[in-house]
Amino acid sequence: MLARGTAPSPRVGVGRGRANAESQREQPIFTTRAHVFQIDPNTKKNWVPASKQAVTVSYFYDVTRNSYRIISVDGAKVIINSTITPNMTFTKTSQKFGQWADSRANTVFGLGFSSEQQLTKFAEKFQEVKEAARLARDKSQEKIETSSNHSQASSINGTDDEKASCAGPANTHLKSENNKLKIALTQSAANVKKWEIELQTLRESNARLTTALQDSAASVEQWKRQFTLCRDENDRLRNKVLKLQSQRRREINGRLQIDELEEQCSEINREKEKNTQLKRRIEELELELREKETELIDLRKQSEIIPQLMSECEYVSEKLEAAERDNQNLEDKVRSLKTDIEESRYRQRHLKVELKSFLEVLDGKIDDLHNFRRGLSKLGADN
Repeated sequence: MLARGTAPSPRVGVGRGRANAESQREQPIFTTRAHVFQIDPNTKKNWVPASKQAVTVSYFYDVTRNSYRIISVDGAKVIINSTITPNMTFTKTSQKFGQWADSRANTVFGLGFSSEQQLTKFAEKFQEVKEAARLARDKSQEKIETSSNHSQASSINGTDDEKASCAGPANTHLKSENNKLKIALTQSAANVKKWEIELQTLRESNARLTTALQDSAASVEQWKRQFTLCRDENDRLRNKVLKLQSQRRREINGRLQIDELEEQCSEINREKEKNTQLKRRIEELELELREKETELIDLRKQSEIIPQLMSECEYVSEKLEAAERDNQNLEDKVRSLKTDIEESRYRQRHLKVELKSFLEVLDGKIDDLHNFRRGLSKLGADN
């Protein structure tokens, strides 16, 4: 949470009058808390903590010099006193850490925040203050150039009349610049009053938060006391139960106590049975867990064999497809052979019919030949 409040004095170890003058001249415009680090001057790599805990880090605006500084004080020690220039750059090196280099102090400062939101707000304020410092530098350069131009013009003029004629516009320009500066000073004073009001509001908010924190601490202490009382009451009840148990053991001769003890014993036995069942169930679950672990190991081993099985499956699939193609070719050949067999059977039947008719004709021819032979025999006998 961004913490704004009463910023530390930008000067430490000076007189009260000078401190009052500085506090009137410089006003805090932004305040937060962070852990402060400085780069190791020997290695230039490692960070050296400048504070043991989170301290207040503030942006200060100097109305007289129109400059901005980052100041942090740990007790009576000033650990950051860095004047912001337009050439400085604030770099976020992580989600909660940022740094910038100060060539005047010949060091690098690092800030560790408790949240990324604080780091982002500090970086945005750094960029805003850097831009304001650049504008102030440009304005001061313009003033220096204007004054130098006026001095050159006054040195070039020869006669008193010419000086008098040139002094009029120069005085008018200076008056207009003076009016502009007065307006800017008025606006700065208004801004200072606004910042004072905001600072007072933040102080009141901080006071409310402090009160709430104290109430929370008091509530925590109250809960601690209640917890202590409950614990003492629990111990007292436990001791009372132990005393009652001992008293019941002493009064075991009474029938009612015997029944109660038997009932308690039965309850204890039931609890023991439940515990035994629970233990048995735990053992079964542990056994199942070991079996599952064994199955998991087997599955892992099988998963290692799966690529080989997949390759073999692909090979078998290819073989099966080839066998199916061969089977299809064989079926085609069988159908072709069946067709050829049918055709051959048809031709055989046709040939049988033709052969039968030929045999009939041949038989007729043979009979005719026998008749012709008998006729020749009879003709020979007659001759």
